[in-house]
Amino acid sequence: MPKHGTASEGDSAPYTALMGIYRELGRNPGVLRILASQLTARFPFGMLSIILLLHIQRAYGDYTSAGIVLATQSIGQAISGPMSSRLMGRWGMRRVLSLTSVLCAGLLVAIALVRLPLPIVAGLALLIGLSTPPVTPAVRTLYPRLVPNRQLSALFSLDASAQEIIWVLGPVVAVFVSSQFGTAAGLCVAAAFMLGGGAWFIMSRTVGEVKLPPSKRGLGAVLRYPTVIISTVIGFFFVASFAAIEAGIVAAFSGSAGHGGGGQGSIESGIVLAIFAGGSLVGGLLIGHREMRPWSLLLRIGIVLAGTSACLVSLNIWWLSAVLFIGGLGTAPVFAAISNLVSSTVKFSETAEAYGWIGTGQLVGVATGSALGGVAIDAAGASGAILVSTGLLIVAALCAAVSLRWIPDLKGRTVEPPPETGTLSLPLP
Repeated sequence: MPKHGTASEGDSAPYTALMGIYRELGRNPGVLRILASQLTARFPFGMLSIILLLHIQRAYGDYTSAGIVLATQSIGQAISGPMSSRLMGRWGMRRVLSLTSVLCAGLLVAIALVRLPLPIVAGLALLIGLSTPPVTPAVRTLYPRLVPNRQLSALFSLDASAQEIIWVLGPVVAVFVSSQFGTAAGLCVAAAFMLGGGAWFIMSRTVGEVKLPPSKRGLGAVLRYPTVIISTVIGFFFVASFAAIEAGIVAAFSGSAGHGGGGQGSIESGIVLAIFAGGSLVGGLLIGHREMRPWSLLLRIGIVLAGTSACLVSLNIWWLSAVLFIGGLGTAPVFAAISNLVSSTVKFSETAEAYGWIGTGQLVGVATGSALGGVAIDAAGASGAILVSTGLLIVAALCAAVSLRWIPDLKGRTVEPPPETGTLSLPLP
């Protein structure tokens, strides 16, 4: 490792300097509590799609029924994301987060404990989507008020690294609980995380102190920012690819000879997904904090694509673990880049709605990826879901490539929102 480094994409910073960056973050009052509490509150988001996929498949005997339920949930999330984010500016973060957390958790328990006809379950799934707590836009809006602008990029990187516990370890917990205690227990565990983590986050002093100014423009006006559209679209395909490959990894081992869908296959799939998460954690800490260039997002997606496509070579546990660790190195840095992209181009009064759209894209991506992965498994086995994941990543990379002209160069700049009185930056042609 070199003895000195810069914040550019291609250089390596010394270990001590790297650790110093994150230690300095921790000295800001309230940062660590917000990080931990919002992570706990958001953890069910990484569990729900795979648990619902398994729960509905076992209840109705096919993955297509599960796909219908996940699709209705994604419709609800698509509607709720931007709207609930705007409501936080009118009613306050605590009130909106409290109401949605209680309602969403109650609906999950209802699906878990009561056997209902498929159309009614689909309707409840729609309500789950509509009542999804807007934790992600809330916390991303809080971050610029927690640390100085020069530390914001590092905070987004740390958040993106921690986020991998949600998107990758969440399904591991979901599969383990569901295989050992049943899918109904898995849904109840997700509801418990939502209530407990939500209460912890909601009661944080920072959540009560920061007042989010109401947006002065109509719903959807924030989509005039090209960076919001770019982040939403890429986030959708990027996260959908993870949901598809997670379903494929679970199917690869639960359906292998000698496993029969039992505990051993679940353990093996859990190991592979945990190693995937480990690669993302390492990549986020080493790469995600670095200054973003216009081509950084494409490069980071390319790393994930390389690891994912290599899974098509073999379903051997050692091969999958190795290539997914490599692919994981780009995962958290992509999420950090998206956060930097929005925070540096969108006014503070509009950031909650912007992150609402992006969060909607990612949550809908999880449901869509799980649904497509389930259908692909029915049609072509585990390799079919991995092929779907690879295709989704290719689309994400193409979107990043055609968006280079609108992605700002943040080298030598602090990540801070533009002034409220300024005009929109980077207008669409």
